[in-house]
Amino acid sequence: MTGSGEGWLSDWPDVPGTDFGFWASGVDYMAGWREARESADRLNRALLGMGFELSAVRAVASTNEDGRGVVRLAGWPGAVERLAQCLEARVDGDGGAA
Repeated sequence: MTGSGEGWLSDWPDVPGTDFGFWASGVDYMAGWREARESADRLNRALLGMGFELSAVRAVASTNEDGRGVVRLAGWPGAVERLAQCLEARVDGDGGAA
């Protein structure tokens, strides 16, 4: 699900602060990325179910410097604003989820 060919959203482990291919020896980046990809895929299915286009907003699997999985939200500002409105509508008056 994460690999739809969108040029601005990668479908491989992305480690911020490093050049592609330059990772720390002995760190299992792929395990963290696989875990993040499962979560990103689940969130992307939910976004699709809410009527969002994945070309406008999507979850992207990544890792941090230590190899821990990270899910980033990437999208056009208008789509992210719409998502924020949907999430805000789910919050009750006490600040908890409805």
